[in-house]
Amino acid sequence: MNKKIVLPIYDKLKKAKNVLHEKFGYSEFRPNQHEIIEQIISEKKLLAVMPTGAGKSLCYQIPAIISEKRTIIISPLIALIDDQVTSLKLLGVDVEKIHANQERQDNVNAWLRFKSGQSKIIYMSPERLMTEKMIAALKNLDIGLFVIDEAHCISKWGQSFRKDYEALSQIKNLFKKSNIVGFTATADETTRLDISKKIADGYAKIIVRGFDRPNLYLSIQIKRKWQNQLLEFLSPRKQLTGIVYCLSRKGTEKIADFLKENDFNAHAYHAGLEPSVRKKVQDSFMTEENMVVVATIAFGMGIDKADIRYVVHFNLPSSLEAYYQEIGRAGRDGLPSETLLIYGLDDLVLRRRMIEEGDADQEFKFRENKRLDYLLSYCETPDCRRKLLLNYFDDKIDTCNNCDNCFDPPKLIDGTELAQKLLSTIFQTGQYFGQVHVINVIRGLKEKNITEKGHNKLTVFGIGSKFSKEFWQSFIRQLLAFGHLRLNIQMYGSLQITSSGMEILKEDKVFQYKESNLEVSNKLKVVAYDYGVKKNILRILNSMNCEVEVVPAKTTTEQILSLKPNGIFLSNGPGDPE
Repeated sequence: MNKKIVLPIYDKLKKAKNVLHEKFGYSEFRPNQHEIIEQIISEKKLLAVMPTGAGKSLCYQIPAIISEKRTIIISPLIALIDDQVTSLKLLGVDVEKIHANQERQDNVNAWLRFKSGQSKIIYMSPERLMTEKMIAALKNLDIGLFVIDEAHCISKWGQSFRKDYEALSQIKNLFKKSNIVGFTATADETTRLDISKKIADGYAKIIVRGFDRPNLYLSIQIKRKWQNQLLEFLSPRKQLTGIVYCLSRKGTEKIADFLKENDFNAHAYHAGLEPSVRKKVQDSFMTEENMVVVATIAFGMGIDKADIRYVVHFNLPSSLEAYYQEIGRAGRDGLPSETLLIYGLDDLVLRRRMIEEGDADQEFKFRENKRLDYLLSYCETPDCRRKLLLNYFDDKIDTCNNCDNCFDPPKLIDGTELAQKLLSTIFQTGQYFGQVHVINVIRGLKEKNITEKGHNKLTVFGIGSKFSKEFWQSFIRQLLAFGHLRLNIQMYGSLQITSSGMEILKEDKVFQYKESNLEVSNKLKVVAYDYGVKKNILRILNSMNCEVEVVPAKTTTEQILSLKPNGIFLSNGPGDPE
């Protein structure tokens, strides 16, 4: 009987280096690639955390190519499977794939080639692998290695937790003689430990490649006039390739249509489109140099396009992990690229609601809310954004000089008194209302729902009238970011004061806020008598960014002045007010 020759580690590493050079065309491994490959070919369990663009796929492809045994690579991303299999075949590697988007006969043929040994490498989606029929068939083969890509999906703490992926934790018991390794671009310490437990009972070696992507410029804007903001950012980049991420399918189509109207080569992409349409958009994106795809978050996962020059988030992502992974699709060639996140408080309310209305247990919801808290802190920080982002992943830098806060540091102002006014307003209105009502009260607007509740008679009514609505929205976001307020989603997004917020209210703590160009209201406040004010006049005033308050015909001058107008009086009837 002929015995297989088992190469020593040194020879295997030499063979891996030859494959790197001869098949992939690289002369040297990138940082950590050599260490990861050595761990895999030594048949040791591993979790590798590597940022997008760090050469993650080579770390498992090369060991699979040089191995005498079969390798199964598991990915939830059909686009990644298709792209990597196509690329490997072009390099002369015998590799197959099985997933739901293929014709049944193509899947059958792929399986037969893998079973016969004609191909030693096969890519599978998790739902195809974890069936009784497939598991039984694989037990008759000599599987040397299981590779779990996007391994954060296997963890209940992962930002893309999937039930079908969690089932992969059974592999270690079903195939005890096989090695199992996991790869991901995003996982905090808790998630890393959970993944290690799932794939190797906690014994996987964890290798974390530095998370810093210094070529990415990080910036954040508060959502105001989104059309103007998008055009201001995208117009100078019209000849470049980029992605705009939206939370909803409807949003992708709305923004794509808007950009087309402004002469952009823009296309929507989401799961509701026909597969042929999605494929056409994806293929065009890979080949065209001036295309912007407006998409839900799935787009770009597994697509190996190195020259994406910008990524825009039109809504708040679900977590810093998701944000980091999505911006990581820009600048994979190492050249300067830009990221922009545009968000508003409505995004935060929506994200909280999505968490609370989900069917996960309370422990998971608590964890997801904490992730969102950290993301909000990142959005509102006056410090270096990259420093805060990397700190989340236990990576350290001093400053980056490549984010908006480093480029133009915000000025911090003592806002303790203003915070006390806002917190008092929330307290006096019972902590039952959201930002719209609270802001209207503090600005002294005599809305119907305010007067009906008697909130116009509170001592806090109008104490913040000289500040704009946008200013107070920004102020509330900063109080939320620093944990002085919380959103109660069960009470429809009501603002509630935390223990640290109460310390500010009691003058036991100070609060500093970022200077804003929205501090003093930029609206002209106009008082108009209701002698049948003409609608066209009101429409003109509103278009001029005026705040119009209609008062009874017999309102006295003293009463009008109490409304603190900063503009004109319109008299639409006979005589002057009494």
